[in-house]
Amino acid sequence: MTRLIGFPCGIGVVLAAVAQAQPPSPEQIIGNRDANGDGKLSREEFPPQGQQLFDRIDTNKDGFVTLEEARAFAQQQRPPGPPPLPTPDYENVAYGPFERNVLDIWLAKSDKPTPLVIYYHGGGFRGGDKRTIQPQLLDGLLKAGVTVAAANYRLTDTAPYPAQMHDCARALQFLRLHAAEYNLDPTRVGATGGSAGAGISQWLAFHDDLADPGNEDEVLRQSTRITCAVVYAAQSSYDPRFHRELFGSDQVEPALIALFGMSGPQDVDDPKFWPLFEDASALPHLTADDAPVFAYYQQANDPLPPNAPGSLFIHHPKFGEVLKEKMDELGIECIVRFREDYPNTPGRAPVEEYLQFFLDKLGVTPANPAP
Repeated sequence: MTRLIGFPCGIGVVLAAVAQAQPPSPEQIIGNRDANGDGKLSREEFPPQGQQLFDRIDTNKDGFVTLEEARAFAQQQRPPGPPPLPTPDYENVAYGPFERNVLDIWLAKSDKPTPLVIYYHGGGFRGGDKRTIQPQLLDGLLKAGVTVAAANYRLTDTAPYPAQMHDCARALQFLRLHAAEYNLDPTRVGATGGSAGAGISQWLAFHDDLADPGNEDEVLRQSTRITCAVVYAAQSSYDPRFHRELFGSDQVEPALIALFGMSGPQDVDDPKFWPLFEDASALPHLTADDAPVFAYYQQANDPLPPNAPGSLFIHHPKFGEVLKEKMDELGIECIVRFREDYPNTPGRAPVEEYLQFFLDKLGVTPANPAP
């Protein structure tokens, strides 16, 4: 274990760093400074630079800093998180027969049918939840008069592809079927999400309509086409063969092994999986009548090492570059933004641009537009 004695900035600054999700942890700090092994730090065990913070951290004034006091101080220094989501107007509405076929709905206040944006969560198709929608985006859409829904869907521990995309399509169809009940305009629908949710949103934006007019299930008679999509950390292809060409890597992202029900990376070369790879991916479905897309990539647009693992390439901005190239060829609007485009706020999602894109494409004029 690395010793921290003589650390130049003092424990107070270190604890503040901990609060910003940087190592070391309070546990490590106490362990490294605790010279006599009593599980707490005396004033003498503090470096001179940290003395001015000792009394603030030692809240019970017993002359020692305990682990609990260190944790509490770190928590106080932590930047505030995003505001909590408001309670949905409708919560855990069942849109299908499976346990995770549920969605939440936040209604925009309007005496006319409102546009809809539906959020699909990320999580590698192996986890995630509908309540991870960005609070700022939700708030902005509602204030502009756009109703918002967020849907869960089956994960790969329950069912492989195409269950995830078909569940999300059904959530959209359910909302269209009940448009009158929820005061929705079914002709103006956007989709959004990150990572897996981005892939789902793009799939809906580009895939042929799944509407089946003669189906006994009236939900499945509805259209699955959307007006626009806002995506972040999106994969424009889930085809591991495409990843080999794009990134020069024969590594397979583990989430894709589960998604396609493969037994291991070797199954990538089994032709029986190839139709699934292609059908799950956005690029093969693109045609000139598809919806416009705004895509943002938080990962730095840097070259990758040789034979990079999936964890390094699965959210890489190259996915956005190839998407834009194909959409430009077809004359479909595609806006791609990288973290390098925002040097003053690196890594911060451009939620204001997400919102403006939705309002433009859904034909919404806010009641109180910004000057």
